[in-house]
Order: sequence, then structure tokens, then C-alpha cells
Amino acid sequence: MEDKLEDAFIRQINQNIGIAHKVCNLYFNDSQDREDLIQEMLYQLWRGYPGFQGNAKFSTWMYKVCLNTALTNLRRSKRTKSESISDAHNQIPDESTGEQERDISMLHKLLDKLSPLNKSIVLLYLEDLQYDEISGITGLSRANISVRLVRIKNELRKFKQHNL
Repeated sequence: MEDKLEDAFIRQINQNIGIAHKVCNLYFNDSQDREDLIQEMLYQLWRGYPGFQGNAKFSTWMYKVCLNTALTNLRRSKRTKSESISDAHNQIPDESTGEQERDISMLHKLLDKLSPLNKSIVLLYLEDLQYDEISGITGLSRANISVRLVRIKNELRKFKQHNL
């Protein structure tokens, strides 16, 4: 029975591993921190998998576990060390960089200004999750998600205007 559980878990993780990487990339710039976080996420997913009942899609459950793990690690890392921004993260793209790469760089800079919870909401929104799914993952009401997204968009617009 344990082999079937393990096989099902591995199959689901392999199909959805991109979720963990997206969450790691959203919150951590250092590759070592991201690798450590991936390991912690996989551990937490494995620990919680026997309790996964299938009431929601696996990917929704995985987002919830990965985001909670990332936020916990983010709080822990802020307590133990001051946050440093890597040089690569602060680099301004040169003229040879494509427009799409500049847009992505700008988006990352803008997202870095958001609170961790608002970053999570934006990530889930950009992944085309429905408000009900975002609500289930974050624990916020559907109405709160809607209001937050409007406020986040306004906040990002203001950040962009002041930084250009």
C-alpha cells in the first residue's frame, strides 16, 4: 500500500514541480536558498500527502503547501539575517536585452515591493487560477481576493510611475 502512495505522490509531484519552482523564484533570489526551499517544500508535501483527500485539485493543494512553506522560511530568514539583494537582481538590463526581458525584470522589481501575501495572490492570479481557488489556497475570502487584486494593481501602477 505504501508503494502505491509513494508512486502516486511522485507522479503528482513530477507533473506539478513547476509550482514549487515558481514559488521559490518569487520569494528568493539566491540559488542556494531556492534549492533549500525546494527540498523543504518536497518534505512538507510528502508529510502532508497522506492527508490530501482530493477535495481540491492536487495543484491547488500543492500551491497552498508551497506558499505556506515559502512564507514560513521567508519569516525565518528575515529573523536570522538581514535581507540582502543580489547584484544580479539589481542589474539594469543593457540595450541588447530584449523588450520581453526588460518587462520581466520590471515586473520582478515591482513584485519585490509587495508584501509576501500580495506576491502570492499575484502569482496565483498570473497562473490563471480562479478567485475561489486563490481563496482556498490563501485562506482569504473571494471578496477579499477581488479587493486585494484591485489594490495591488493600483499599487503596482504607482510604483511603476514613480520609478520611471
